[in-house]
Amino acid sequence: MRGVGQAGGAITIVNALPTGIGCALGVGLFAEAEVTLHPSSRGGSVELHVAPESRTPLVDAAVRGALRQYAPGEPLTVELEIRCEIPPARGLKSSSAVASAIALAVAHARFCAPSALEVALLSAEVSRTSGVSATGALDDALAGLAGGIVITDNLLGRLIRTDPSDPKWAVALLVPGGTHSPSPGWRDAFVLQAREGRAAVQAALKADWWAAMKLNTELVERTMHYEYGAVREGALHEGALGVGVSGLGPALAAVAPQDRMDRVMEALPADLGERRVVPLLTESVVPAVRLA
Repeated sequence: MRGVGQAGGAITIVNALPTGIGCALGVGLFAEAEVTLHPSSRGGSVELHVAPESRTPLVDAAVRGALRQYAPGEPLTVELEIRCEIPPARGLKSSSAVASAIALAVAHARFCAPSALEVALLSAEVSRTSGVSATGALDDALAGLAGGIVITDNLLGRLIRTDPSDPKWAVALLVPGGTHSPSPGWRDAFVLQAREGRAAVQAALKADWWAAMKLNTELVERTMHYEYGAVREGALHEGALGVGVSGLGPALAAVAPQDRMDRVMEALPADLGERRVVPLLTESVVPAVRLA
């Protein structure tokens, strides 16, 4: 039995760490997982074969979580291949995308057709249990599966709101070379700023996305000691709608109309990191995942 799953990345509008409520925008950077399931004679155990460079606690947890969901109690040997174009540990949701892609691949190998929300909830569970995410990052996982803008209560595992993103928008990314440590280590520092976090949440609930992004990034930059203020102002001056740190960074994302993208890109200093333009994820990737 063979299945393939794909999930997109996302950028942050509101980080969930201060309040438990997060808001994310899906982008067209992808992780893909391909699994082959073979019956095993080794009792109730699961044997996983994956390239050493791809094997992490998150990958193990995602495979086992997906098998519990879609092949409970079956002894299986799993061959797994992972391809991911999302830079890891930069705030662009690579962990959520990988976990979601694995869950979709296993589901489709078992001829199951889960909803985007079902897969995102599974991704959030394994992100928590593997220690990658303090809240599970349900908003990130769902935005990378369903596309558009999503707001979720990550503590209750509840979808609050979805909105389409404008297909005329794109995202300019500035991706420095550094990485961030897992979010559980930062949770207490962010919870101390819950009042400021609630202001960002309230703006998002009113669909005032760019005000929400500004409030959130000021909070994140203060906590993580980033100094992007001048860069953000420059990108806004050149036509960006909203600019902010994605996740815990260090990636900076600028959403802008496509016809302003060249000028916005020029406002992102090349000496600070890699610059690239990525499209928005405007449609769900779940129906498009093929059965093989």
